[in-house]
Order: sequence, then C-alpha cells, then structure tokens
Amino acid sequence: MLSQNFMLEKDPLSLERIRQILVRLEDTIIFDLIERAQFAHNPRIYIRGSFEELRDMGFDGSWLEWFLKEIETFHARARRYTSPDEYPFTSNLPDPVLLPLAFPKILHPNTVNANPSILSFYTRSIVPRISRRATLALAAIKRSNGIIGDEEYEDDGNYGSAATIDVEVLQAISKRVHYGKFVSESKFSANPSAFVPHILNPNPAALEALITKPEVERKLLQRLRKKAATYAQEFSSDGDAIPNPHLNGSAKIDVDGVVELYESYIIPLTKEVEVDYLLHRLDGLSQEEIDALMAQS
Repeated sequence: MLSQNFMLEKDPLSLERIRQILVRLEDTIIFDLIERAQFAHNPRIYIRGSFEELRDMGFDGSWLEWFLKEIETFHARARRYTSPDEYPFTSNLPDPVLLPLAFPKILHPNTVNANPSILSFYTRSIVPRISRRATLALAAIKRSNGIIGDEEYEDDGNYGSAATIDVEVLQAISKRVHYGKFVSESKFSANPSAFVPHILNPNPAALEALITKPEVERKLLQRLRKKAATYAQEFSSDGDAIPNPHLNGSAKIDVDGVVELYESYIIPLTKEVEVDYLLHRLDGLSQEEIDALMAQS
C-alpha cells in the first residue's frame, strides 16, 4: 500500500514527506474521477433499499454501501485497516488474516472519522457533476431510440463498473482528508505551547488559524487545475495533446468540478479533521504531561 513504507520511515511526521503523499493522492483522485466520468450518474446505486436483490440477501443499504462492505471486508482481512492512515467506511469488519505490522505510535488516540461526510458529499454533489457529460450523451442516445422523459436520463446500467470506481475515489479522498491528522500532529509537536491554551480553553477558530496556510492552499488549487487540465486532454496516437479550445466543455473531466471538489469539500473537511484532532490532543494526559508540553519551545 502507498502508506505503509511511509509510516515506517524514520520521520513520518515530516511535513515534506506528508506533502509528497498528498501530491500523489491528487493524481490518484483526478485519474479515478476521469474513470468515473465515463459512466452516467446512475443515482439508483446510491439509494438505500433500491435493489431487491440486496434486500433478499438481508442487506438494506445502497448498492455502493454493499460494494464498500464487500471490498473492505477483503481489505480488512489483508490488514489494510491496521495502518494508522486507513479508515474504512464499513463498521464491524473482520480481523486480519495476517499479523499487523508494527507501526510506530504516531498519532494521539482519537476517534475522529470524516467518512460519513465524505460519502454524503461525494454521492450527492460530486458524482452528479463529474458524470454530467456522460449522462447528457446517454440521454441523446436514448432520445434517438424513442426513449423520452425521465427514462432518458441518468441510468446506463453500469452499476458494477461505476461503484467499483466510486470505492476507489472514496478511499483516496478518505486517505487525503484523514492525513490532516498527521499535519496537525506534526505542527503540534513542533510547537505545542502555541496549541495547548486553545485546546484547554477550546477555541477552534484559533486552532484553525494556526494550521491554515492560505498561500499553500492557493498553490495547491493552481497545481490541481493544471494537472486536471493536462490529464483531461485527448492525445493523438503519437502522444501529442490534441488542441481543444473548449477544454472544459468537452474534455474527459470537468476541470472546474475537480477544483471545486478540493476547494469546497476536501480542503474544508481536512481542516475540520485537523481541528477536531487537536481539540482531543490532550485527552488522557496528566497535568504534569501538559505542563511538560507547555515548557517546550
């Protein structure tokens, strides 16, 4: 897995090493979204109880939730979720078949988990936008075959293919958002006395100010737009990009949609994770331990 070697590095809280992970995750998320954009919206797969076949099996969740459960069950047996940067969307998973790797204790014990929010914004906001081009193309084909009205939109029947990619996107976004904990721990460890007063007297706004770097966020969004625009191009057989003056309208991915995913969802949710983690950073510590932290420069 991407993260395990990183977790076993000598300095896993190095902000530069964390940044390298986050930059690679940008590529993963963009490419997965390009794959998802091939298929129509298929809203049925996100509605709980909409598949009789699953209800007959005793499962009352959505098609995507069933996919997550089945895939994450296998991943749990392969000890994926013993890594401190992996967060499943499914509860009550089985124990690993293999013994867990001996990861160092990097994070303070916590229960911060943003996956319910990630699943909600992805299925309700991101999928409809990313899949819009395929959905409209599908509607045109259906109209040419005499199918009109509500039946012409949204559903291409590729439930398995769409959900498979959805799982990959969700897992990558989850990893990216929860890496906020490592960012918070790194900054806290570097200067605990700056954070402790705002934790003891809970001040989320002050904690967010300590971890927020507007210039870093601006450069991230610039880099993301350039990457998405590059990856969204069509290429000729000899590898040259095919000029397209209307890139965002007919490209493989909605570039603005990718940027909005980060700007409106991933970055704000990551900050929430970072602040929530910090608010619980002193849980279980004695007064002597807190005093020792305050004494650190």
